[in-house]
Amino acid sequence: MQKQSLLRRILFTVVMAAVMVYGMIVYNVALNTGGVTGQTFLMALGEMKIMVPVAFILEFFVVERLAIKLAFTVVTPKDRPAVITYAISLMIICIMCPLMSLVATLLFKNASFGTWIQTWGMNMPTALIWQMLYCGPFVRLIFRLFDKAVKKA
Repeated sequence: MQKQSLLRRILFTVVMAAVMVYGMIVYNVALNTGGVTGQTFLMALGEMKIMVPVAFILEFFVVERLAIKLAFTVVTPKDRPAVITYAISLMIICIMCPLMSLVATLLFKNASFGTWIQTWGMNMPTALIWQMLYCGPFVRLIFRLFDKAVKKA
């Protein structure tokens, strides 16, 4: 795994958190309102000012280190970089989804254990698909293109 500068880690985490959180909020607003409309995307923006900082703080200061440790229980440094990235991403989802579902339940729903478990259960499949197939590759592409542009300059 390649070491990254602190600034790059912060930027990457902010962008990843913003894209991931926005997608998950859109999903949850759609669940709560009975479907997706243009208004769904606007409504989701309101929760971002709360949920993106929460996601950033959890990810950057707690979850990333734990996810890396957990990922390396199933992969080794000799594995392909993509396999390592996927393993870390999966572990991040496994930790962040219940935590963010808890925060959303406490802030936006009828806060109870059952509501949290239901929210987590509804969010987990979507978080896995959104992160592994769309959000993660998209954000990593943005950073690869940025790196390429910086090298040419």
